[in-house]
Amino acid sequence: MAATSARSPLHAAAPVPASVPAAGRRPVDYVWAAARISLGWVFLWAFLDKTFGWGFATPAAKAWINGGSPTTGFLKGTGENALGGFFSSLAGQVWVDWMFMAGLLGVGLALTLGVGTRIAAVAGTAMLTLMWAAELPLTTNPFMDDHIVYSIVLVGLALGNAGATLGLGNLPIVRRTPWLR
Repeated sequence: MAATSARSPLHAAAPVPASVPAAGRRPVDYVWAAARISLGWVFLWAFLDKTFGWGFATPAAKAWINGGSPTTGFLKGTGENALGGFFSSLAGQVWVDWMFMAGLLGVGLALTLGVGTRIAAVAGTAMLTLMWAAELPLTTNPFMDDHIVYSIVLVGLALGNAGATLGLGNLPIVRRTPWLR
């Protein structure tokens, strides 16, 4: 078997590091960008609807700006679940509401803009894992639900440098500062 020379087509096909912006994007880069923006909108919309009560999941009377608690409805409904006692004791606590809403806003903005996707992946996965745990045992599957699927997608977004396509992830400051990626 002959040794591969430095000018071999195999070497020419070596992947470009994610930190180097590519002149041309591959179709998969746009798929990850669409997934990033879509998941960002899921988090951002939850923040907006819970804050202003636009009537999709939160009626205006229960909006956060009208004195409603963004966590009470979900957490109070976990009382009969395996960890329900713990989670229902958190319902309506001001610090829990603020942390939850800050998480929704931060993860939503980071994903939508394509900056801080690594931090958003960690924070979003933590939030989703807690929501998954609050629902245990699951009624439609022994362990898998949308919270776990979204968490897997978040990790893929961070590892795939998804903020660099259709996002602000190619800004020079983001490329120079790893925690902003």
